[in-house]
Amino acid sequence: MIHADFKCHFYFIRHGESVLNATPGDFYSGRDDDNPLTELGFSQARMLGTRLKNEGVTFDRVYSSSLVRATQTTRTMLDAMGEGDREFPKVDALIEQQVPGWRGVRRDEINSSENTAYMQHKGAHFVGPKGESMRVVQRRVSNWLEDEIIYNEGLAGRPVDLTIGMVGHGNAYRALFQYIMGFDERFLWRTALDNTSISRFVFDSGGWAVVTLNDSTHLRSVVSSV
Repeated sequence: MIHADFKCHFYFIRHGESVLNATPGDFYSGRDDDNPLTELGFSQARMLGTRLKNEGVTFDRVYSSSLVRATQTTRTMLDAMGEGDREFPKVDALIEQQVPGWRGVRRDEINSSENTAYMQHKGAHFVGPKGESMRVVQRRVSNWLEDEIIYNEGLAGRPVDLTIGMVGHGNAYRALFQYIMGFDERFLWRTALDNTSISRFVFDSGGWAVVTLNDSTHLRSVVSSV
């Protein structure tokens, strides 16, 4: 039976603080406006890696979004774990929600009362200018995860106990977590995911189980951008 002896421990990690996260006005970003980590972001990623090393976490597989803030977080995390030479796939399916028509626009303009009312009405099916709805993001991330791991015939049909690290983005993870947990879409925007936070899930013969959400205790007194 599929998944009879199958178990995966997932560490879903948000990238460290990016240049745009730290920019006053909090402009909307995306793929074509790919921005790197700040010095704080690199520090957060090092603390993340140090924590994982101290806790004895070893990843059987590591994946990163292909955006630079995620790949820099992954590389810095692995360096701190003592795995600086490790290669990892850079996955386009894991990138952040894309809304090119809002790229470079301040979030307070995007979140005007008129826009907010319309977005709340449409929910996960709202499509920003030339962009993706959260439902579309959910499909691309969850489809990749199922094809790559959950329903991968080379894994799911045999005894497996894996620990998998994935470094990605806030909205992409919010969409994925709704898919996993089945919560009302109104909670999509109430799920805090701090920079370099760890959200742990397990998938086994019983399906999905949540272990932790938004665990950023490794940052101690460092303030991270939400």
